[in-house]
Amino acid sequence: MNLHALRLFHHVAELGSVTKAAELLKISQPAVTSQIKKLERELGLPLFSPLGRGILLTDAGMTLAQESARLFALEKHIEQSIEDYRAGYAGRLRVAATYLPANFLLPRGIAGFKRKFPDVDIQFTTTSSLNATDHLLRYEADIAFIGGLRNSHPSLEKTHWYEDEMWFVVHKDHKLASSEAVLAEVVKEPFVYREQGSYSREQLLSLCRVQRLNAPTVGLQMNGFSELIRVVSEGYGVAFLSALEAREEVERGNLRRIYVQDAVMNNPVFLCHRKEPLPPHALRFLETIPRNNSG
Repeated sequence: MNLHALRLFHHVAELGSVTKAAELLKISQPAVTSQIKKLERELGLPLFSPLGRGILLTDAGMTLAQESARLFALEKHIEQSIEDYRAGYAGRLRVAATYLPANFLLPRGIAGFKRKFPDVDIQFTTTSSLNATDHLLRYEADIAFIGGLRNSHPSLEKTHWYEDEMWFVVHKDHKLASSEAVLAEVVKEPFVYREQGSYSREQLLSLCRVQRLNAPTVGLQMNGFSELIRVVSEGYGVAFLSALEAREEVERGNLRRIYVQDAVMNNPVFLCHRKEPLPPHALRFLETIPRNNSG
């Protein structure tokens, strides 16, 4: 079927006039009439009945008018959908993040973004740094926020996104609470560790190796941040963790910092994505997420 002729027919049927359709489309009336006659010959059906100076749709014409209206309404919908995608107002955004950005850096930005751009479908995954990288490489994520990333894959672009401090914290009544100390003194205390392979644990062990100190005793190992904070808040051990994770309990007075002068360390968070252009909605998303590029 000739879609150009069908489009002309649609406008004539919608406006009820060849003249009005020709004026709208800025073509001659004979050109419109000629195309519609060709469409009638192609279909083998009359579409209009003569009615003085007006037009009257036949039954076949009414059927075709209804279906063509649906077709061209769908065309407009498709065009609008593509325009919304190009403008970053719609699309699917798959985000992977490690624990720190997932829980402390991204929630407010995600909520604000969804209020502003409700037609962007965000699929969010909290995972390890290794798995976040794998999600990108397997095209299962569009962007990833990774804390404490040591090395990135050569196929990925890495941008510094946020810089946080690492803190030593203890219960408010601990003998080292709010004191200044050196690492050699602090590591004599039992520690509450995160799981093996976690950034905080690896960095603490690295500090000990650099200063040729024995690693602290593993008083407890906790796989979850909430459990770790709760144990230390109840009065057991020392924790080494990100300031973002500990700040709320420190401000409440449940925990106190130990100011370890020879063990100052930061915890960087990186934005990672494949070395290819990001979709428009991903760029809009990144504009809404607060960042701190200090450090």
